[in-house]
Order: sequence, then C-alpha cells, then structure tokens
Amino acid sequence: MSPAVFRFDAMASACAVHLCPAPGIDIEAVAAAAEAEVRRIEARYSRYRADSELSRINRAALRGDGVEIDDETAGLLGFAQAIHRRSGGAFDITAGLLRKAWNFKACDSQAARLPDAATLAALLPRVGFDKLSLSPGRLDFAVPGMELDLGGLGKEYAADRAAEICAHLGARHSFIDLAGDIRVIGPQPDGAPWRIGIRDPDDGGRIVAEIALADGALATSGDYERFIMIEGRRYGHILDPRSGRPAQGLSSVTVIAEQCLVAGSLATATLAQGTEGLAWLAGLGVRHVAVDDAGAVHGTEPAK
Repeated sequence: MSPAVFRFDAMASACAVHLCPAPGIDIEAVAAAAEAEVRRIEARYSRYRADSELSRINRAALRGDGVEIDDETAGLLGFAQAIHRRSGGAFDITAGLLRKAWNFKACDSQAARLPDAATLAALLPRVGFDKLSLSPGRLDFAVPGMELDLGGLGKEYAADRAAEICAHLGARHSFIDLAGDIRVIGPQPDGAPWRIGIRDPDDGGRIVAEIALADGALATSGDYERFIMIEGRRYGHILDPRSGRPAQGLSSVTVIAEQCLVAGSLATATLAQGTEGLAWLAGLGVRHVAVDDAGAVHGTEPAK
C-alpha cells in the first residue's frame, strides 16, 4: 500500500508527511498535527523572525549578556554543546556569524570572491561554543557580538518531533521528509524497509547508494546546492568554524541514526572537517555514505 503524501513548504524547504492509511486513524488530522509542529519549531527558532525565541537570545548575544531559556531550548543547546565537543569544534552553532564574510548568493564566478584574511580575523574571536556558558535555565555569552544559528539542528529536530507526534496519534507505517532529512515511523505495511536513494552530488539524476530503513532517521549534508565557484574550484556553504573557511575534500555526507537530530549534526560535522572527517565518522560506528570531491563513494552502505 502506497502512503498518502501531504506536502507543504516550511523552513525554506519542500516538506512532506508520508502516511499509510490504517483502521481508526484520521491521516489528514495526523498530517495536520505534524505540519503544525514543524511550523511551531520554525517560528520558535528562525533567525529571520524578530519575534522568535532565537532572535530574543541573539539580542542578548549581541550585548554579551545572559538570558533565561526554557527546557526545550536548553535541550537543543545541550545537544549542540555535546556534538561540538565530540567533533573537536567542527560543529558549532555560533559559526553562522561567518556568513558575513562569505557571499554564497553570488550567481556567477566573476561576482564570487574569497574573503580576505582581515575579515575572517575580525569574526573568528566571536565564534566558538566554548565562549558560551550553559547552566540550568540560563545561557551566558562571554563575548559581545556573538550569534546563534540553529540551521544545523532546527529542521532535523522538527523531523523528529513531527514523527513522534505521528506515532503518538497512531501512525505505524510512515515517514517524515523535510527536504531530505528523513525520520521513519516503522517499515512499510508488508514489513519491508523503506528504500531511500542517495543522490550523486554532481548528477542529481544518479543514485550513488540506496539505504534500507525500517526505523530511525537519515540526513545529508552537502556542498552541491549552495556554493560559489572560484577559478574552477567549488567552495560549499558548510564552513569549518575553526578556520572560517569551507573544508575541502567531501561533496556530501549522509548519516543514518536513530534520530534525525543526531544524523544531521554528525553529517554536518563530518563535512566541515573535509576528508579528515571520514576517519572521525567511521570511529563513531554509525552507518554512513560519503562522496568525495573526486566522486568516490565511501562508507558502510554498498554503493550502487
């Protein structure tokens, strides 16, 4: 039985709730509840909304003040802190400030440019989770002019929360897809796993690997959708917060984990480390697929 698909746009992405009909379940109501949760998280943690919780925190960050935070926000920040430490600083929610140095909206190679050393040097002292102090119910900033960006967590957290709501409402054979960040709620009705293709970063019509997933989550981080080309070299928008520059060597990283939040953060942290990230990710023992700049496929999943 094919799932019913409920599509919507949120978090600047194409989103979908895939629900297999089952006795006693109003799949339209389930899909609406899942969409509402995604939109709640978007409104709460968007840096584009002046009335969001994240914007409130960032106003305190700009001043170098402390701010009270609730349990949900504390949980997200605590998770971000753990991944920051585990990755040696490669994953850092304070690194969004570096976009002031990079123009990934440049649509041609003539407009694209590398930031000069002085520009990065002025920003890097305000980047680093180690400059934050997280305590129960409170977040303090040691340096004024910082900024948090939950772009590497928000969509993944929303996928997990939407899936949890669907499961609570009775869905058993379904999945959430937020622009390729996927959380599965059980296998297909016949017991078979869902099969998810991983695209070639350089050829969207080609699949480099196929993931079988009956439960859990999958997320991909790549340099192929937002990047600039300079002298024939691609610079992706995922930056190494320790240097302020895009790491080189990997084009995409897909991680399979129990939660989308875990999968997405590990994928981003790996990509930010470049080729050195492959050994780090392998050491964690998680399922993954990575494609390097030369098109070679690495990881635990068989290549197609």
